[in-house]
Parts: sequence; C-alpha cells; structure tokens
Amino acid sequence: MRAELRKAILVAAWLLALAAPGLLAWQNLRISGDLRSFMPPAQTPDQQLLMEQIGDGPGSRLLLLAISGADEATLAELSRGLVAALKADVQFEQAFNGAFDPATLDSDWLPYRWLLSPTLDSHTLDAAFLADQLQQRVADLASPAAGLLKPLLARDPTLEVLALAQRWSPPKAPQVRDGVWFSSDGRALLLAQTRAAGFDPAKQQEAIAALQAAFAALPERGVAELEISGPGWFSARIQAQTQREADRIGLASSVGFMLLLLLAYRSVPALLLGALPVLSGAVLGLVALALVFGQAHGITLAFGFTLLGVAQEYPLRVLSHRRAGEDPLTSVRALWPLLATAIVSAAIAYLAFLASGVPGLQQLAVFTIAGLLAAGFSTRYLLPRVLPLRVHDVAGARWLVAATGWLDHVPRPRWLPWLLLLVGAVVLHRAPGPMWQNDLAALTPVPRDLLQRDAALRSELGAPDVRYLLVLHGADAEAVLALSQRIEPEIDALIARGALDAVELPSRYLPSLATQRTRQAKLPDRDTLAVALASASDGLPFRSGLFAPFLDDVEAARGLAPLTPAVFAKAPFGARLASMLVERKGETLGLATLSGVHDAAALESFTQTSGGALRLLDLKAASESLVADYRERILRALGVALLLLVVTVGVALRSLRRAWRVLAPMSLATVLVVVVERGSGISLSLFHLVAVTLAAGLGLHYALFFEHRSRDAAEAQRTLHATLVCVAAALLVFGLQALSSLPVLRAIGLTVALGVGFHFCLSILMARDGKD
Repeated sequence: MRAELRKAILVAAWLLALAAPGLLAWQNLRISGDLRSFMPPAQTPDQQLLMEQIGDGPGSRLLLLAISGADEATLAELSRGLVAALKADVQFEQAFNGAFDPATLDSDWLPYRWLLSPTLDSHTLDAAFLADQLQQRVADLASPAAGLLKPLLARDPTLEVLALAQRWSPPKAPQVRDGVWFSSDGRALLLAQTRAAGFDPAKQQEAIAALQAAFAALPERGVAELEISGPGWFSARIQAQTQREADRIGLASSVGFMLLLLLAYRSVPALLLGALPVLSGAVLGLVALALVFGQAHGITLAFGFTLLGVAQEYPLRVLSHRRAGEDPLTSVRALWPLLATAIVSAAIAYLAFLASGVPGLQQLAVFTIAGLLAAGFSTRYLLPRVLPLRVHDVAGARWLVAATGWLDHVPRPRWLPWLLLLVGAVVLHRAPGPMWQNDLAALTPVPRDLLQRDAALRSELGAPDVRYLLVLHGADAEAVLALSQRIEPEIDALIARGALDAVELPSRYLPSLATQRTRQAKLPDRDTLAVALASASDGLPFRSGLFAPFLDDVEAARGLAPLTPAVFAKAPFGARLASMLVERKGETLGLATLSGVHDAAALESFTQTSGGALRLLDLKAASESLVADYRERILRALGVALLLLVVTVGVALRSLRRAWRVLAPMSLATVLVVVVERGSGISLSLFHLVAVTLAAGLGLHYALFFEHRSRDAAEAQRTLHATLVCVAAALLVFGLQALSSLPVLRAIGLTVALGVGFHFCLSILMARDGKD
C-alpha cells in the first residue's frame, strides 16, 4: 500500500510540476496566424516585394462583395447601408460601391482639388471655359442628377470633386445604377479593404465576421444574400476548414489509439501513465518556444504535436519490454542505450529545420527537439518510478511466437535493396509532372468553382490582378510620382491595344510637386476670376453671389503649399497612396496595380525600354523562386543532419556494419516513399519534406531495435510486440490524415503512412537474421 501511495504522490507531483510552467508558457506565448512565418527570408528585391505584397499589399487585403436576391432598389439600399457600416468599423480601411455623397466631403481639403485634378492641364479658368461649364450645370439641374449636384454647385460649379472621385475610383469600375455599382447579372457590387494583413487568417476571420454581422443587421436585408471572395476570405476559409478536419481526424485517431493500447497492454493505468512522457514533451516544448521566441505560429503547434508523435514510442517500448516480476527500473536500464540512441538521432534529424532560416520551421525544430528530449528523459527517469509492479508480459503470446518464428525465417536476399533502387531510379526517370511543387496555389484546398467565381467577380469589379505589379523606381517619392505621370500616355496606349484593361498608377492620386505648382500658377486671382465668372453666367438662371464659395476656394488654392505624400496620407485616399510607395535603401518604389493583364510580354517589352526605371514583377514567378530557394536550403540542412546521424549511430553502435543495417533501411525507405509518390504523379512540396523527416525518425527506431534483436526468444517477441504496436499506431494516425480532403494534411499523412510501411518492412528484410 505504501508503494502505491508513493507512486500516486509522485504522479501528482509530476503533473503539478508540468502544470505551472505549462500554464505560464501558454499565457505568455503569442500565437501568430501570419503564414509568412513559414516562408524563407527574401533573398532578392522581387522576393522582398512579394513577401510584403502577399501580407500587407492592398490586393491581399481586398474583399470582393456581391449582394443578390432582391430587386434593384433594395440591393442599392443594402449596398449603401453596408458601406456605411464598414466605414464606421475600425477593422476596415476603405469601402467602395460607386456611390458619391457630397455630404461626406471634408471642406478643408476641397481647395486642393485644383492641384490634384487634371482639368488645368488642358483648360484655364477663363470666361469661355466657365460659360461652357455653367451651361452644362443648367442642363444637369434639369436631370435626375440634380439632387446630387445642388449641394456642390455654389462651391464647385466645374465639378472638379466629381472628376477626382471618378479618377480615384477603381480603374475599371462596374456600371452604376441607382447610384451604386451593379454587375451584368444584376448583383450589387462592393469592395472592402481590411486593415488586417491578407496572410493573417485569424484577423481576416474577425473582419469577415464583422462584415457578415453588419450585413445581417441591415433592416432591408430580407432574403438577400451576401457573397464574399478575395484572398482574405480564402485565407480564413482554409484555416476554418483545416481546423475542423484536424479536429475530426484528431478525435478519431485518439480514440483508435487508446483502443489499440488497451488491446495491446490490457491495462488502463499503463495507458494513462504511458501518456505522461508525451505530455511532458508537449509542455517542455511550449516552454522552450516561450523562452526562445516568445511566440509561435498556429501551424508550428499543429505540426509540432504531430512530430512529437515520435515520442509516443518511448513509453511503448518500455511497456512492451517489461518482464513479469521485473522491476520497471531494471527494464528501462537495459533498454536505455538503444532508446537514447533513438532519441538523439531523432533530435538530430529535426536540426535541419533549425538551420533552415525560416521562422516557422525554426520554431518547429525548437518545439520538437525540446519535446523529444523531455519525453525521452522522463521515460528513463520518471516513468519507471510510477509504473505498477504487476505487469502483463507480452512474451509467450501464441500469435507473437508464430510471428517471431516467421520473421526469423524470412528470406533476406542481399540483392533486394539494389533491385529496389534500380526500379526506383527507372520510376523517377519516367515519373509524370515536375519533381517539385513550386506553386503555392496548388496546395490550397479552395474548391475550383470558388476560384472561378472569384475570377468572375474580380473581372466584374475590375479589381487588381493578384499576379502582376508594375514597379516604378525613383530616388524618392517625388521622382516616382513624376515618372508615373510621364508614362501615363504610354500606359493608355497599351490599354487601347488590349494588352491589359487598366492600371492604377500612384500619380492618379497625387501628381508631382512640379505639376501641382504648374496648375497652381494657372489659377487666376480673385478679381480676374470674378470678372470671368460674371461674364460666363450672364443670361443664365443663377442668382448673384451664388458662386462666392467657388471664388474663395480658388483664392485659397493659390496660396496652398503643394501636397507631399506625407501630407496627403492624412487625406481620405492617403492610405491607398501610402501603400503604393515603398521606401528602400537609397530609393523609393512605386507599385502600380494592374487589372486584366492579357499580354504580359507586351508589358515586359514596354518596361525594358525604360532603362531600369520600370519593371514588371511577376508575383507567381517570385513565389516560385522563393520556394525553390527555400527547398534547396532545407535539403542542404537535411544533408548535414544525415551526416550527423551517420556519425551518431556509428559511434553509438561502435560498428560500421551495424550502423549500415540501421541507416540503410531508413535511407532506402525514404527513397521508396519519394518513388511511389512521384510515380503517382505527385510533385513534392515543403510538407512532403517535413513528413519524410518524420517518417525517417520513426523508421530509425524500427531499424535500431530489429538490428539489436536479442537471440533470447522471449526478448525478441517483446521487441516485435513493441514495434508492431508503434507501427499500428503510426499507420492509424497518419492513415486517417492521408484520407483528408486538405492537400497539406493529405501530403503529410500519405507520406508518413507510406514511410512507416516501407521502414518496417525494410527494417525486417535488412536486419540481421536469427543466425547472424
């Protein structure tokens, strides 16, 4: 009784010792959702721009919205109501629906319209121009647009405000009906730009939830439906789908795993106590992350707990190798040399991720290595002290005796590995498709019909192309704006030729200082303008003194300091311009978004005539080069890890021949996994590399224990039992993942499941036989 009480106290102390640091680490560990943590550091200017644009670029933060299911008047009212709600929400930077409300204009900024509008580039405020404008206003006041124009007339008879509103609308805006945008099939269209980065699915989900709540609260909603698309929507959708599927797979695999262990060991206490080392590894992994990084990506934790599954083998080995009546400490001491080799070898394999230079993978390495070491040492020094003395010795089971005897007589032809290598080389040579998957979009679980719907909605709205950017180089922001103005005629010519539909240049929002000063110099003084205005309005039905606010604004504009980007940033459209100007060491870049690129070659040819001032950035090509650089770095790190592994196993086993029998099955099994996946037409991605590393860590255990199989029949049966339980557990967990509809989970599950199968079979075939 005293012994059992002492064990219970030790278990309680163990749990309490884990609770305090675990809770502290979890409270202080910031969980990130920015997927750029799993991208390598940019090595080239294009890659650096790519990283910025996929996260913070305006295209990545743009949500495309469509409202349907009601008559046109109701849809227009819903559109206006939703825009008003989003403009009041701090989670959104901008919202557009094509509507113009004069009441929203900031009167302090109105005099600047003369510096920003291109009207004075081709006209002067003389009597002839003003007469033409005022005659048009008389006609406008008799039209349905009178309600819109009346609030503007006294201060802006030339409608410069409307000219700027049109200039600052999307380059290829949809048709306007009832004052808002409509699609060709009768849906009300909107654009909303979130403050959250496009690669932050958690924040995007919050913004989308606020958007949906705002739409649901509109009084006119009725049966109308809101359709959402865009990078942020897909990001949030992928995260939610991944979480749901991971939870389902996790629940099914956990239940199956517990049933497997109950069947294998016939002991609930052994099952519960055997979980303590793995729990220790998880807690110490979190503590290590909190101490080293202070934050972790959600994917790091998801992958980390999966990779930590290797640690479940440590207590399973102890449980299977226990003899009836033997003290647990004695069993563990005998097992420890091999177990320690397996632990250190697995940790070395994950060092490759630490050397990758990628924050997400470095976090993954720290979590996994710390977890494996904690699980291993707690298996050695703590678990034996809490295990019950009574144990079910697995040796002697009839099926196990038969299986062990069969294994001892399995033919082990020396030529088999070489034949497998030869066949594998032929398959790899003839495998369809590219070896490596460089296209990140191929890993998305977004259904094709949703991607097609997004493309159609993007076309209707004239939203920016998510692939191409026109990059303008200048010494400073002023030089970029001047360059932007100079190329406008050539860009218009490309649009007229059909090379693309539209371009959003920085100078659309803010002309250069020189242009602003030129326009300012064309503004007449108050007296001159008053005379011209009197002449222009002669005979027209405008009361005397009506245009005094117009005279005041022009006079105020004559004395304004020209706008710089820093000052313009405070204007309603300042944030849009700020996102288009990027400071670099010694220069400024202007990012012009493109819509409807039909002839990228023509655009590339145009930029090549600029002497390096212009460049067409293909974000897809930049992302593929980034992935390729990333993969090469990881492969080099894995190569170094393999060399360390060879040295470690060789030193531990003190025999090159024995080391060969451990490392050869692991290496050949890894090759065969790649052969099968490539033979099936699967291109390998980063996630396949992670999974191959995990499978190799598991397979190393099998080879180590089969190579060290005792000539004692009972001990050989215990070794086989432990290995079979480990293999069955791994196949259960990763086999379920292989059935997932999500490409990432499926890649990991299929790769590890194949690896476990190959490692197990080859460890048997290439291990020494019973007579060796």
